[in-house]
Amino acid sequence: MIKSVDSEHVSRADAHYLRVKQDLLGGRFEPGTVLLETTLGKLYGVSRTPMRDALARLAHDGLIERHERGFIVRQRSAEEVAAIYEARIPLEAQAAALAARRRGAVDLERLEHTLTLRRDEEDPALFPELNGLFHLALRGAARNAVIESTLGHLDDMLTDYRPDSSAPKVVGRGLSEHEQIMAAIRDSDAAAASELMTAHLERMRDLRIAAHVRHRH
Repeated sequence: MIKSVDSEHVSRADAHYLRVKQDLLGGRFEPGTVLLETTLGKLYGVSRTPMRDALARLAHDGLIERHERGFIVRQRSAEEVAAIYEARIPLEAQAAALAARRRGAVDLERLEHTLTLRRDEEDPALFPELNGLFHLALRGAARNAVIESTLGHLDDMLTDYRPDSSAPKVVGRGLSEHEQIMAAIRDSDAAAASELMTAHLERMRDLRIAAHVRHRH
């Protein structure tokens, strides 16, 4: 019976945490917003205790930080964005190399499907999400849960700083780079997949930092 109660408590705690996290990553709370346990508790219809736990977990994730009044949504510096990419680039390049070595027929179908969705989509607002699906499918094909989990966390930290995906040059080049990475994975060329992913993410890093600077000014 005790085990059942504990499991229910954990499940509810996770649910509260995930609800706030989803809204945070979705842009509901802008960088610099002060988050108070009481206010959020009323907003989500829960008591202060589960909201306090959810905020503590989000602070541990690096998405918010402690403030004299409670917590505040982080406003990252350009240096922090660069540091996140310093961790992301080698990990995702390794994931691309592993995907080229380990991918199966289902992985190739899944990767190609994400590219097809992206090619067929006409709304630029949906491009970031569809591009993200390609990266998720690639990480799954790499068969390394540690790399996949770590990259997911880094994705969360970068959510507020997406480049301007509506610019034609950005739109066409990003898709083209994904297609080149896909070709290397299909050919089981681990070295090429790694190199192409590195070049792709270095360019995306520069675009994100530029977007960040524009946002701050």
